[in-house]
Amino acid sequence: MGACLALCSLASCASCLCGSAPCLLCGCCPSSNNSTITRLVFSFFLLMGTMVSVIMILPGMETQLRKIPGFCQGGTSIPGFENQVDCDVIVGYKSVYRMCFAMACFFFLFSAIMIRVRSSKDPRAAIQNGFWFFKFLILIGITVGAFFIPDGTFHTVWFYFGVVGSFIFILIQLILLIDFAHSWNKIWVENAENTNNKCWFAGLLSFTVLHYALAITAVVLFYVYYTQPDDCTEHKVFISLNLIFCIIISVVSILPKIQEAQPHSGLLQASLISLYTMYVTWSAMTNNPNRKCNPSLLSLVSNVSTTEAPGDSNPGQVQWWDAQGIVGLVIFLFCTLYASIRSSSNTQVNKLMQTEEGVESGGEGVVGEDGVRRAVDNEEEGVTYSYSFFHFHLFLASLYIMMTLTNWYQPDTTTQKMRSSMPAVWVKMSSSWLGLGLYLWTLIAPLIFPDRDFS
Repeated sequence: MGACLALCSLASCASCLCGSAPCLLCGCCPSSNNSTITRLVFSFFLLMGTMVSVIMILPGMETQLRKIPGFCQGGTSIPGFENQVDCDVIVGYKSVYRMCFAMACFFFLFSAIMIRVRSSKDPRAAIQNGFWFFKFLILIGITVGAFFIPDGTFHTVWFYFGVVGSFIFILIQLILLIDFAHSWNKIWVENAENTNNKCWFAGLLSFTVLHYALAITAVVLFYVYYTQPDDCTEHKVFISLNLIFCIIISVVSILPKIQEAQPHSGLLQASLISLYTMYVTWSAMTNNPNRKCNPSLLSLVSNVSTTEAPGDSNPGQVQWWDAQGIVGLVIFLFCTLYASIRSSSNTQVNKLMQTEEGVESGGEGVVGEDGVRRAVDNEEEGVTYSYSFFHFHLFLASLYIMMTLTNWYQPDTTTQKMRSSMPAVWVKMSSSWLGLGLYLWTLIAPLIFPDRDFS
């Protein structure tokens, strides 16, 4: 909890510098938009909670806390101190569940409050863009209360909330990646056409080849290490199906009729989606309880076999730092940052993400009566993103963090351990299939509904 308070104090200092988003970061980016800064600050809150969760789940943290006299229940005490703190709760997977529960409640509360806010003239917009110190106190209060929740069935019930929320968040991540790839392709193609510099085309080709090379390499490694000649039928089906689906979307993306309806579609987007699909496939297979089909990364590198089944971890020893967990956090951080600063010109993705079409042009900061330059209020005529949907996205992100840091392991209330489970495997694979279907829909929708504007 000391680490929690330290990080929280740091955030408090940052949030107390100014009372509202227009003056936050004013010294660094005086021409920034109010909407962008607000999203960055809320994303900072999420990042802060993630850092606290990581610290609480670090190996050896519980051992160090038990060395403090009189701190943990059942530990060695000194006269005048009582053992009041349950160290099994404030570290390990239990602490991650409670920290992420607090963040999820915080963002869900704001998602409900901000429903149907149309412009910054709405009184609720002031709550969205200001009162940061009080928001910080609310988050701290919910966090403290979460650590007093009795064990009981809390972890089991919250695990299923995390599975459902993470399933939706994976789809949102794919939407953001589609948006990023469309914007990336459009900007580089326009630069190449406007400057007659072929290096832009060479760059697009290089990244496309790189993405496909990594995806194909992943498929080969999956067949070698995650399948057996007489076992692992599910893995063989998963890998083969997703390989076929990735080939299909790649072919469809370059069909003449698709190119005519979607001039900016191409292999760059398809390659990036294919690579992400292979990551989700890998992440799903690492949750298979069958040890033969799910070798640990350590055993692959050092040829050391372990007799303990995957997921048989003590409450304070959930190894989130497995390779797929680290990659998952990196993708999560990228998508969260991109969601905070994005200003997309892609109409289909804007509709999916509940945002308005790029109206977030930068301007000159406004100097207030106190001489401080503040950010531009660019939402007087209309919001540039859905406040409610943005908070709902962070709500889902909190659940995704919880599942990632605990490797999607399922709490076992009888043994107090974390175990791999097949539901996590099927959730991830289903999300990959739905994501591929969603990307395919963005390609063929203009052909199916020619009367609608998909420009």
